[in-house]
Amino acid sequence: MTALVFDEQFSKKFAKNGAFALKKLIIWVLFLSRNGVNDLLLNNANRRYELPSYLFYCLELTKLELHKCCFKPPLEFEGFLNLEELRLEDIDFGASLYGTKVNLPRLKKLCLVKCTNVYNFNIKATKLQQLIVHACPDAMLLRLLDIPCLFLVSIAFEKPVQDFVGVEKMNLATMLSNLSKVEYFYINSLFLKFLIAEKIPKLLPGAISSLKHLWLLDIQLGDLNQLHVVICFLRNSPNLENLFVRHFDMEPRVDVGPASDHLESPNCLDSTLDQLKIVKMTCLKGSKPELLFINLLLAHSPSLQKFTIKPSRASDVQKRYDIAKEVMQFPRASAKEEMFCLDPEP
Repeated sequence: MTALVFDEQFSKKFAKNGAFALKKLIIWVLFLSRNGVNDLLLNNANRRYELPSYLFYCLELTKLELHKCCFKPPLEFEGFLNLEELRLEDIDFGASLYGTKVNLPRLKKLCLVKCTNVYNFNIKATKLQQLIVHACPDAMLLRLLDIPCLFLVSIAFEKPVQDFVGVEKMNLATMLSNLSKVEYFYINSLFLKFLIAEKIPKLLPGAISSLKHLWLLDIQLGDLNQLHVVICFLRNSPNLENLFVRHFDMEPRVDVGPASDHLESPNCLDSTLDQLKIVKMTCLKGSKPELLFINLLLAHSPSLQKFTIKPSRASDVQKRYDIAKEVMQFPRASAKEEMFCLDPEP
């Protein structure tokens, strides 16, 4: 079976108010398992349900997306041997997979979002290229990162790490040592804070030579600890070409003085960013650490071609003008660099 299309009348009957009848689902999954389905999405807006066991006999699947269910394969299940793309959202892995390794020999993209008991999800996916783990604090990240073909990794926490029990212990050095071939790396501030539980080294055991594109999301440059990690990334990524920073405003009571002092120190960044060509910074408030960080990048990036800044929506017209005026006066290491000051999103 190459394609199965459900018309609007069937969809309304089968799915009412975003939930579907489990008995009907079992029948349909059984039908699909006998007809060689390649691409399957099950999206349930109701409470979690247990996946029909017939799903694990759909061995011709190349793309699978599951939402809001309990992942409990039968004991004899060895894996999806043809699966290339897997997205699991709001999935409970329970204890049924403990010690069992799911074989996914052709998997290229894995996305885990808001899943629980992820430490029980042990996979063998030697061809995995893209790994996205969002709001899954108990995922065994070091195990997932230990795959030689990874070139894109995105990791984000949704809550502070102290809210979770049983989180895998790691630091910046141990995590980055597993990113030897990663070219695209996305990280948010809550995961970054988790990495700085221990002292941040000035230099890592080995440079992240493969990293070319770095996204830092909801970062607080006025937080000295977060700033240390950002500088560590810059210092240890000699081939970085593209940097994106989405800033998150500091609380008024937080002292940004230490971060500003560090950015003004002569040894803050003791190397040049020779390959950096494009920088984009958004949600700026015009704080001193933000402006000093922009100044630092401009002064250490001799190959820079395009630098885009976008103020926060909360800033007024005068504040946006002041930010642009000050940034335009900063000295630059690159003669080819163009500065773009954009209005915030409406």
